[in-house]
Amino acid sequence: MAILRSKEIWEMENEEIQEKLLELKSELAKNVSKSAASGVVENPGNIRELKRTIARVLTIMNEKEKEN
Repeated sequence: MAILRSKEIWEMENEEIQEKLLELKSELAKNVSKSAASGVVENPGNIRELKRTIARVLTIMNEKEKEN
């Protein structure tokens, strides 16, 4: 679920983007807390990809606001 391409995000409505952003943030929080508790992460690249995807979503949201 973590990987969202820019083209996919641009095609979404604002409400959908907000929902995806909340899902991504909750998934990131879950993975970070799991790694902090156990010290070992199953997939360490997953946290990095989640952070990048969140940044991508926020960037596109800001660009869409500037267009309107």
